[in-house]
Amino acid sequence: MSDAASGATAAVETTAAAGTRRVAYLTTRYPAISHTFIAREVAALRERGFEVSTFAIRPTPAEDLVSDPMREEAARTTALVGGGAGGAARALLALARRPRAALAGLRAALAWGDRTPRARLWQLFYLGEAAVLFEAMARRGLRHVHVHHANVPADVARLACRMGDAVDGPGSWRWTLSLHGSAEFSKIEQWDIAAKITDAHAVACISDYCKAQVLPFVDEAHWPRLSVVRMGVDPQRFAPCGSPTDEPSARPLRLLTVGRLDPVKGFPVLLRAVADLVAQGRAVELRVVGQGPMRDRLLASAAGLGLPGEEIFVGARNEAEVVEEMRRADVFVMSSFNEGLPVVLMEAMASGLPVVTTAVGAVGELVTHGVDGLVVPPTNAAALAAAVATLQDDPERRRAMGRAGREAVCEEFVLARTGDAMGDFLRATVVPT
Repeated sequence: MSDAASGATAAVETTAAAGTRRVAYLTTRYPAISHTFIAREVAALRERGFEVSTFAIRPTPAEDLVSDPMREEAARTTALVGGGAGGAARALLALARRPRAALAGLRAALAWGDRTPRARLWQLFYLGEAAVLFEAMARRGLRHVHVHHANVPADVARLACRMGDAVDGPGSWRWTLSLHGSAEFSKIEQWDIAAKITDAHAVACISDYCKAQVLPFVDEAHWPRLSVVRMGVDPQRFAPCGSPTDEPSARPLRLLTVGRLDPVKGFPVLLRAVADLVAQGRAVELRVVGQGPMRDRLLASAAGLGLPGEEIFVGARNEAEVVEEMRRADVFVMSSFNEGLPVVLMEAMASGLPVVTTAVGAVGELVTHGVDGLVVPPTNAAALAAAVATLQDDPERRRAMGRAGREAVCEEFVLARTGDAMGDFLRATVVPT
């Protein structure tokens, strides 16, 4: 089938009503426990009249689909490749069907990205995935794709749009990007960040800090394409549970953190802080919700400090279970070495928890030290322990910080506001069909 004939078929298959804004969302895996904020954003856009089709580079493993909503989203999501020979054959077939698009994509793949041989090879793999995305979008009449993070999905999206422009004309296909940090900031050249920003139709930075980190790498003429669009939480879902049935004075202070078991999260520092508190004779109890590659090392570290690792590291939890963990806790702690603007801090504050967090990334745009939380230097276990001790000794301050934190989140970081902002961002870029 020729590219022109395929375009005609796509037009016939388009069933959306005139004026509907239709957009594809592409992520590495969707849905994912670590990226629940994307699912919330998709739901918020659908509530605002957008028709959102979700795509993933690879399908989410069945064992990671830990709730009915996740399984429902997975069922309606198109995976570009499933791995193995089948995925490669699918990509090659897509390229063969679209020779003009394939040539345009090949030229772009050879010109874009890091100039190492390995990076050039990966761009060719991305080209195959982009061909599958392009074909699926063309068949559904989609011409706009949005991605979060400037990694692989961004490579695939811009290649797919280059292929689409080769068929439908320059500017016919568009892609937009949400930048988060902190990973993007450490891989500016490796991930070709500056070129992606200038190639994308528009870029949404999740914080002022994020925007400031990338502006130095982009010509000033392109600065207007970057705007700040924050993420948000549902304040009805993440809400205080009311008066606790038992006060911390009658039991250990319950500390909670949620995050992937990854070196950047600084969990060894948190374990040392908790061990220091125990050594001081303080009754504290830590729960870490999350999974990841450091689990065995962290269990060993906990054992070496005399802490009950199996009770601390409780594994992954779905959103409903995280809500319950928040309601059970007294203080939320975050020991990260680097972050963007953590959604989990928004969730904790919306739940009425005082937070103890490290001064990293855009945390200062969310947490005001001494008002709704305590902010300490990263890597400093003693400072982290002292902040927790301060809150343990002052229940009224703890409650006041919890109230202030919820007020701060409800003022700026709720889906009612951030969903509107993302809707406005996309309305300015997505062409109605």
